[in-house]
Amino acid sequence: MQYTERVSRLESEGAFVVLAKAKQMEAEGKSVIHLQIGEPDFDTPRNISDAAVKAIYDGQTHYAPSGGIPAAREVAAEYMAKTRNIKLDWENVIIMPGCKPLIFCAMIALINDGDEIIVPNPGYPTYRSVTKFLGAKPVPIKLREENDFRFRLDEFEQLITPKTRMVILNSPENPTGGILTWEDLEGIYALAKKHDLWILSDEIYSRIIYDVDFKSISSLPGAMERTIAIDGLSKTFAMTGWRLGFAAMPKKLAEYMFTLAINNFSSTATFTQYALIEALTGPQDAIDDMVLQFRRRRDVIVEGLNSLEGVSCLKPEGAFYVFPNITGTGLKSKEFADVMLEKAGVACLSGTAFGEYGEGYVRFSYANSVENIKEGISRIKKALAEVGKVKA
Repeated sequence: MQYTERVSRLESEGAFVVLAKAKQMEAEGKSVIHLQIGEPDFDTPRNISDAAVKAIYDGQTHYAPSGGIPAAREVAAEYMAKTRNIKLDWENVIIMPGCKPLIFCAMIALINDGDEIIVPNPGYPTYRSVTKFLGAKPVPIKLREENDFRFRLDEFEQLITPKTRMVILNSPENPTGGILTWEDLEGIYALAKKHDLWILSDEIYSRIIYDVDFKSISSLPGAMERTIAIDGLSKTFAMTGWRLGFAAMPKKLAEYMFTLAINNFSSTATFTQYALIEALTGPQDAIDDMVLQFRRRRDVIVEGLNSLEGVSCLKPEGAFYVFPNITGTGLKSKEFADVMLEKAGVACLSGTAFGEYGEGYVRFSYANSVENIKEGISRIKKALAEVGKVKA
């Protein structure tokens, strides 16, 4: 049997690979602290679940329009307009089963074979993977620790060529927790406009932010003419398994996305869209509490990591990840992650799972209890001491 060459270009995602290995270790009776997976450890707020259950009992279990039911699109458009301070109609917004289909379909609609796409590195693996799948070239822009893991505008400009078609932003960012400043966004938009680039802005962590206000490039005058601003319910509302994402974009692109949805998955589950309406319009107390707990956990894990010999860690301003520098341990990123899982029973991800510029770093998710985070730090400290003795 034969397979297409393009499918071989797709890459896996390290978090799920490590999760499978950690689960196997647990099945063998070993204790594992999960600090690898990017998933809130909270339950979906009850009012949201109740809205979905009610919709099921009300018979909302049939096909929906491929771009989303109008009521949900209106609510998502109002939410995006309010949180980004922009004007939108419901026709500007598409709802899909998660943010990955939105990323995939937008890139299918906009990228041709041979195009170049500027992607953050270290960055979310899907950006690079889909670019390669489409026969385009991912051009990495290095997110540097000394620049708080943000774009350097001079480097961004140097990467733009006549083949550049799109730049991808992720702020707050996975895996670093870094956030682009208003000045960064203004500079990126100016260059995108000058060179006629599309901007794909992945803003899934827009509500999980601690010390600064959220800023979207879509808020800049004129930016929505070339921007796809993506958000969803997975992270903010602890709804990863519900698969609900939405994005604002130019109406013409939304029409193409609608057609792509028809040809791919037909529609997003109808009853879940009633949960979306409740999530975006109902009480927000549970979200505020979740973010407060994430803030406390962030402070605990940053302090703990900085107490380890050979490890240093910036305090992230958003998301629920830390991206410590581990070069002082003498271990490579993959080696560090393997040692921590096998010797310490602490699951984390090698920085290289997010691109070549992730070497020298690892990613920890602090979507876990303070108690488990503290225990994880204690185990890491012991494992590093053991490795040190072995090397000596």
